[in-house]
Amino acid sequence: MEYENYIWNSTVEEIVMGYKENTDSYLCTLCGKEFEKGQIFTLKDKLYDAFGRVKEHHKTEHGSSVDYLLSMGASLIGISEVQQQILKLMSEGKEDKAIAQIVGIAQSTVRNHRFKLREKEKQAKLYLALMQSLEDKTKRSIKQADSGVIEEIHQSATMIDDRYNITDEDRNKTIKAYMNESGALNQFPAKEKKKIILLREIMKNFKHDQEYCEEEVNKILERIYSDYATIRRALIEYGFLDRSNDCSVYRVKE
Repeated sequence: MEYENYIWNSTVEEIVMGYKENTDSYLCTLCGKEFEKGQIFTLKDKLYDAFGRVKEHHKTEHGSSVDYLLSMGASLIGISEVQQQILKLMSEGKEDKAIAQIVGIAQSTVRNHRFKLREKEKQAKLYLALMQSLEDKTKRSIKQADSGVIEEIHQSATMIDDRYNITDEDRNKTIKAYMNESGALNQFPAKEKKKIILLREIMKNFKHDQEYCEEEVNKILERIYSDYATIRRALIEYGFLDRSNDCSVYRVKE
């Protein structure tokens, strides 16, 4: 499974639990970490089977699903930045009065946001039911356009707009036009959609659970394109790579 697809291929319940069961493994639905069945895992002198290890992983690495989801971009979740801030404070157990003081709004406004979020929750249930019913009736997913299958947006995307309206046909054509068989770029395009396609492909050179120094990142990217600094900046700008404040550590952005 590609690194950006695990959460989109999970049910609501699996996202809330933080893991899903596959035939041969348990998978963290928040970061994609996989634990093979039949293996025994050691963590801090304790032994875990795959099921116990994925639950412990979820607890130690992510804390709770709500905290992880609220760390994602507000537009990706479908809420405003103010609503995201309010929900974060609610998850910390803050009362409406305290939330109002921290956010700088009236207590009645917090209550209004509760109402709006509750209505959004009900609409989401009907929307999911509508999409499932439509797919059952037509035997065709909403992402199956005449021009190809619309691909998933990586969950760490910094902005959601029509730049991400990318089909598998778009991807294949772009990779064929701009990449050689060894995965090196002959050109880095100006068009946003094509950039995103190529950056996704470049990310296949990075491992999820590994930290990289800038020299290591440059070495990987230099094999792909001579202007590796431009590619490195783009990977950060589009939310594919995360970088520490002092620029000493890079990792795949969750």
